[in-house]
Amino acid sequence: MTGDLFSIFSASFVTFFVLIDALGVAPIFASLTAQGDDAYRRRMAVRSVFVATLIIFGFAFFGAWLLEKLHITIDAFRAAGGVLLFLIALDMVFEKRTERRENRADEYLEGHENPEDVSVFPIGIPMLAGPGSIATAMLFMTEAGDWAQKGVVLSAIGLNMILCLLVFLAASPLVRAMGESIAGAITRIFGVILAALSTQLIIDGIIGAFGIG
Repeated sequence: MTGDLFSIFSASFVTFFVLIDALGVAPIFASLTAQGDDAYRRRMAVRSVFVATLIIFGFAFFGAWLLEKLHITIDAFRAAGGVLLFLIALDMVFEKRTERRENRADEYLEGHENPEDVSVFPIGIPMLAGPGSIATAMLFMTEAGDWAQKGVVLSAIGLNMILCLLVFLAASPLVRAMGESIAGAITRIFGVILAALSTQLIIDGIIGAFGIG
């Protein structure tokens, strides 16, 4: 039983660590909050992580109910989620995801000369609580057999959000230490890991839907 819970925690933690990609969002967060002081940056870090956590947890709790109302089977959702995550993985490998985030940040900064509240948009949504993390939260919670397993999934998500907050609080020195080349390499590695995870989801969804094996 303990081994099963650890396996679920490990799979959940790694998946959300890759999806949320705090290290990849850190440079965007630093640029969006560069016009404010330290207190402003801390406030934006706390608020953005809080908003993203509420959204992801909300879909984690009510995702199964939504699937039931839409008459969508877990196998169909698993396969569709795998395809979505695979597309995100391709973007990460070829750095398209980072490019879109930077463009979104630039567009926001063009219309706001003074420090604004960036916690909800674009940091909270969609940079942290994006389609991938939302769909994956629904998937893991739907697959969890009991509340012990659900609690493990939620703890993995929560730990990722805490790590994200710590990264945001140290964003400026962290970005200077990493540099663009290291940050890009980390994003590509995460992309490859996510591609493998998403492929497994697609395979499991197909096997379950067609009763193969």
